[in-house]
Amino acid sequence: MHAGSTQADALRLGATIEGIAAACPSCGEGGLEVFHDHDEIPVHSCRLVATVDEARAFPRGRLSLGFCRSCGFITNVAYDGSLQDYSVAYEETQGFSSRFQAFAHELAVRWVDQFDLRGKKIVEIGCGKGEFLAALCEIGGNSGVGIDPSYVPNRLPDAQERRLTFLQDLYSEEHLDLPADAIVCRHTLEHIQPVLEFMNLVRGAAEQNPGAVVLFELPDVGRVLREVAFWDIYYEHCSYFSCGSLGRLFRRAGFDVLGVGLEYDEQYIVLEARLGDTTRAAVSPLEESVAELAGEVGRFRGRFDGTLTHWRGLLADSAAAGERAVIWGAGSKGVSFLTTLGIDSEIEYAVDINPHKHGKFMPATGQEIVPPLFLEHYRPDLVIAMNSIYLDEIGAQLAAMNLAPRLLGV
Repeated sequence: MHAGSTQADALRLGATIEGIAAACPSCGEGGLEVFHDHDEIPVHSCRLVATVDEARAFPRGRLSLGFCRSCGFITNVAYDGSLQDYSVAYEETQGFSSRFQAFAHELAVRWVDQFDLRGKKIVEIGCGKGEFLAALCEIGGNSGVGIDPSYVPNRLPDAQERRLTFLQDLYSEEHLDLPADAIVCRHTLEHIQPVLEFMNLVRGAAEQNPGAVVLFELPDVGRVLREVAFWDIYYEHCSYFSCGSLGRLFRRAGFDVLGVGLEYDEQYIVLEARLGDTTRAAVSPLEESVAELAGEVGRFRGRFDGTLTHWRGLLADSAAAGERAVIWGAGSKGVSFLTTLGIDSEIEYAVDINPHKHGKFMPATGQEIVPPLFLEHYRPDLVIAMNSIYLDEIGAQLAAMNLAPRLLGV
């Protein structure tokens, strides 16, 4: 998925399980309840790994999800931000997918129209490789500043890059005085554990820019819990929000939530806010109660083992039948799918359309990452797409290569 940089080095509540579990990073209440625990998780999912040996020896950490019964926030209470580095060979972009490009463009057009972002100044926190910021600026004739240690120069067309400024850095107090009519943060908050501290930083930036709109996008944990989507749980994501817990965080930080929606086949939360009245009665019907989310947590816990058994059985049967199986999507979902299931010999290759990943290897499990055209010769019998939203796109590419494997989506 698109992921911006973590603020773990700049903002950290603590590095021990006890220190973090004692107080919720979103509301400050104590007593986070651990409901999901998994050890030996690779600490990065989007790092480019050059050799199989490096992949097998990739640093690991512990994933213990704790639920706050006061505000609904979920976090990895065993998270240690010092294990991560987003500035080295980090390749997170989804921008090579036509489906994702269309979604990002539609969102950029909508935000430009909805908030009259024309001839304005945009600051994006965790801008990744800069594609979305470039779209906002091109559509609205805006200027932009992107902040992200994983930004790679010269990946954008020259005409786009010239109108933008990129800071290869973590967002901090040093950036609060950047002029901004809009503060954008997409797929970054889930990489930050001290979320209220971070939102207080964003509030500081908004106070320096009266009237600025604050635009966030991040994964919806409600869907992850309902679908037992374990492939969407990984070390890089130390924080998990639902519509309700995200709305409560924004109001706690002093923001008036203008809108909350679910996008991209209801996988992502999109939230718009401004500084203002935090007690407005108009709360989105999508903002579930803490009790409702607690019920989803309980159902996830009860169904987790059965979900793993299903996928392990499917892959074991495929291997026993002598079939060739691949996953399609060598990003975070793919890493989590393989490591959580403990998949090794059953799958030899991971397919990805991002050319910067080709010839690299999956962290921890070591599958080689190959381009789609590799399948013309490999001829798999089973292709597992790491996001069902891409099934049509993947199916079309397989058909263009005269391939007709079983195509499943997680």
